Amino acid sequence: MMPHRPIVLLVCAALASCAQAPQRAEPARPGPTAGGTKTSPRVVVAKPEPRKPPLPDIELSEELLFKMMVAEVAVQRGQPHIAVQAYLELARETRDPRVAQRATEVAWNARYTAAALEAAGIWLQADPGSAQARQIIAALLVNQPRLSETRPQLEKWLAAGRDNVGAGFIQLGTLLARHKDKAEVFKLMQTLAQPYPDVPEARLSVAQAAANAGENQVALDEARIALKLKPDWETAALFVAQSLQRLAVPDDDAVRFLDEYLQSHPKARDVRLNYARLLANSKKYAEARKQFEVLVAEYPQNADVGMAVALLAIQANDFDAAETQLKRVLELNYKEPDVARYYLGQLNEERKRFDEALKWYGSVAEGEQYINAQARYAGILAKQGKLPEARQHLQDATARNLVQRVQLTQAEAQLLREANAYQEAYELLGQALDKMPNTPDLLYDHAMAAEKVNRFDVLESNLKTLIKLRPDHAHAYNALGYTLADRNQRIEEAHELIQTALKLSPQDPFIMDSMGWVLYRMGRGKEGVDYLQKAFKLRPDAEIAAHLGEVLWAIGQHDQAQKIWGGALKDHPENELLQSTRKRFIP
Repeated sequence: MMPHRPIVLLVCAALASCAQAPQRAEPARPGPTAGGTKTSPRVVVAKPEPRKPPLPDIELSEELLFKMMVAEVAVQRGQPHIAVQAYLELARETRDPRVAQRATEVAWNARYTAAALEAAGIWLQADPGSAQARQIIAALLVNQPRLSETRPQLEKWLAAGRDNVGAGFIQLGTLLARHKDKAEVFKLMQTLAQPYPDVPEARLSVAQAAANAGENQVALDEARIALKLKPDWETAALFVAQSLQRLAVPDDDAVRFLDEYLQSHPKARDVRLNYARLLANSKKYAEARKQFEVLVAEYPQNADVGMAVALLAIQANDFDAAETQLKRVLELNYKEPDVARYYLGQLNEERKRFDEALKWYGSVAEGEQYINAQARYAGILAKQGKLPEARQHLQDATARNLVQRVQLTQAEAQLLREANAYQEAYELLGQALDKMPNTPDLLYDHAMAAEKVNRFDVLESNLKTLIKLRPDHAHAYNALGYTLADRNQRIEEAHELIQTALKLSPQDPFIMDSMGWVLYRMGRGKEGVDYLQKAFKLRPDAEIAAHLGEVLWAIGQHDQAQKIWGGALKDHPENELLQSTRKRFIP
């Protein structure tokens, strides 16, 4: 009689597979509690943990070998209903963490969530020190549709790792942040944190959940408690500053807080970076530069700090400091040199040192910054009156894929629009769309080009096609709705389209502007002003200013309208819409 060699080999293969454990499951992916699907995501597989889990004292009998063979063959044959049940029974019987680990992986990949949760529980019981098992259990629990029902299991999960409960809260907070029901997450996190009032990570997790649920005062209070419990924790300090900003208090409050924190914690690098950023945002450029100097002096060989300082200097319009830092990070072998080269190109372009800018843009290799660099390179050529050369440069640029080819075409069309060559831009995008039909970005840009050449039929057709392809494309709804409203046509339909866009992107200032404009067209100017004012506060754009001024004038607020137009014209003196709108009311 032949020995069970094939079986032993198969079991060895299975146990080797067990050793490759899922490091973390995709936490945002929901899964059914029973049943499987034909196409299932794979668990993210990581290297084995550098530790030896405790193994049970159990004999590898012929019966056990046969069961494992059945389970693994079922996996290979794509029979999840057999494989999951067989591995789960093996995990129950053996209490072997390797078998339970394999059972968890098989069940997760087959989307048998209840089975995966049970197997992972056995895994953690068999090997209480396994961080991977704990992580997967948390991911499985937060994927449950009714989050409140997971509270008992999550409480046990946290209690099981009481020695490191802070890390558990951080992990759990990250997973729960992706859950759609933010209010429910906040309630759950409050309950879970209640037994741990002196654990700073628990309090900050509550603060983060509160912020996501819009409970900004609670977020601030909890973050302050976390910082009091752990005064050196920069993450908590930064969250306090962010909470102060979310509460719409003056920026000076957040600035003052960070300043005071740095006085007692002068080595808090991330806090100082954010402090400098807030100073730059508040246009306190001299004070911001002092912080740049402190950071550079303290971390002269840190390329990441140098890059952060360079970006802050750009924000503060301190181009000399920015250029110095960008060149320095290149000398320090910064991990993303093309990012530094690209910003050096931008700096020199801003200062109208075009030859130097072209040199830096031209040095950007074929990576993430390549297409943007080529577009800026061509833009400089166009500014120099070399539009044909600029177009040829974009046509000659290397496109590694369809996305990049579309981006280069969009850049070329933008050059034509800036040169007021609207018909050529329309034709260029139309030709590209013929070669790459149903490409969302081309459909949208071609629609916008069609508006410039009075081809409303093409605009409407393209945007309706885009909406069918991408029902979540907020700007497609907005563009069609705004165009109808601006033409004073099919106003009710325009209103519905813009409402849909606003639901998809409620904080977009341009969509807010469209809503204000369509309400004005509907004779509801006072309602429209609210949207337009919010839009203008978020984005003081010339077109939004033109609309806001017109609606303010229409509802009798003439002085306020003139103030809006006057201020906008100082920043955008050549904007045609702004000029023409004002002249209609103030000849």
